[in-house]
Amino acid sequence: MAYATFNKPSLQFNTKLYTGNGGTQSVTGVGFQPDWLWLKKRNSSANHFLFDAVRGANKELNSNNTEAEASPANYLSSFDSDGFTIGSDSDINGNSDTHVAWNWKANGAGSANTDGTINSTVSANTTAGFSIVTWTAGSGVGSIGHGLGVAPSMIIVKGRSAAIGWVTGLKSNGWNNYLTLQSTNANNNDRRMFSPSGQSDPTSTVWYQDHAALGSSGDSMIGYVFAEKKGYSKFGTYVGNGSTDGTFIYTGFKPAFLIWKQTNTGGQNWGLFDNKRDPHNFVSLRLPPDTTDSEGSPSAAGSCDFLSNGFKWRSDFGSRNGNNGTYIYMAFAEEPLVANVGQSIPATAR
Repeated sequence: MAYATFNKPSLQFNTKLYTGNGGTQSVTGVGFQPDWLWLKKRNSSANHFLFDAVRGANKELNSNNTEAEASPANYLSSFDSDGFTIGSDSDINGNSDTHVAWNWKANGAGSANTDGTINSTVSANTTAGFSIVTWTAGSGVGSIGHGLGVAPSMIIVKGRSAAIGWVTGLKSNGWNNYLTLQSTNANNNDRRMFSPSGQSDPTSTVWYQDHAALGSSGDSMIGYVFAEKKGYSKFGTYVGNGSTDGTFIYTGFKPAFLIWKQTNTGGQNWGLFDNKRDPHNFVSLRLPPDTTDSEGSPSAAGSCDFLSNGFKWRSDFGSRNGNNGTYIYMAFAEEPLVANVGQSIPATAR
């Protein structure tokens, strides 16, 4: 059975829905200080806004474009003990608009890490297998410490000071490949991003990167690094079957959050589902990380079911379950299949 390595996944990752008030608002009920905060307006078009406690509350990046880091007024003013405080900007807190916040717990503002040839600042939550890493790019191949104590399963990297794409690598996809979070491109085959020639794949302390392939020497960089934790997180691949009785993907938990992307062909958007916007099956309210799209209306077309032990597609759409299509996914738990370590308390279905 898939026992969890810890209890209460919602104390490590949680989705929070809120309605904007057009002024200043303290959003509470997250359950912890969100060290990585991802915000999106739901009811109309807007950028995705990503903030973290290492870069600082007033610094934002957008998953849907390559733009450098910005510090706009009236966006995020603080990370709080049970949520966050936002200003009056309409994309973040539009009056009567519906918004979603995806929240991850790391370890605050971070500390110095000297494990790599390039010094980094790391905020690491080793319990949940998540760290936030900042560093300054070198002129070629360097190693960067991530602080997790185990080899990562997924790494997302972005240049902060220059217009650089979101380079996304997964162990299950092969560290010689990468995807770009802001685009519909298929796999790029270039091992320089996470496993340069002559270097190993990511280890329990560092990963390697050739900065000649990603920006320029002196660029400020950000990385979000994930290690798989049984009963809480899963980073994998699957093959579609092209049927409305679609592929089932076993995670070992009831999903709370799911991102996916086709890898073998381009032209298909990323997808993002969660259990708060869709509290019951079917799950269909997609917010593609690579677009400014609103979430639309519930529809059985293109949907999936969140089950007690994974997710199952109810769609033959090529963007998620095309026949013989290959896909990567990133999932976090609402509840593990067996909820308590050493106790047979099974997760319930939706």
